[in-house]
Amino acid sequence: QVQLVESGGGLVQAGDSLRLSCTASGRIYNGYAVGWFRRVPGEEREFVARISRTGVRTYYADSVKGRFTISRDNAKNMSYLQMNNLKPEDTAVYYCAADRRHYGSKIADEYEYWGQGTQVTVSS
Repeated sequence: QVQLVESGGGLVQAGDSLRLSCTASGRIYNGYAVGWFRRVPGEEREFVARISRTGVRTYYADSVKGRFTISRDNAKNMSYLQMNNLKPEDTAVYYCAADRRHYGSKIADEYEYWGQGTQVTVSS
């Protein structure tokens, strides 16, 4: 069992930056790939970024490529999502998730563990 808690969300203006954190507890964290997803009301969860177990490989949705950076610190059981040049369309609840496979997935249903989410609101 892995427990995940996101933090770092908030209200910012377009062009600002935020760093989201995902704190893990429970089983060995570096045994899981980590994904970040987001959801707006009435829509499905959207893949944002993922990082392999070791942190060597990262993948991004086209909508955030070049603006967002995913990273992890396995010694601290943490994952981060650095979000730069935020846009109003980035407004959503952001979730981190853990997947046993080495590289994870961009499909939300394939992740085993989820955090409760953190709200990010970007005003224009």
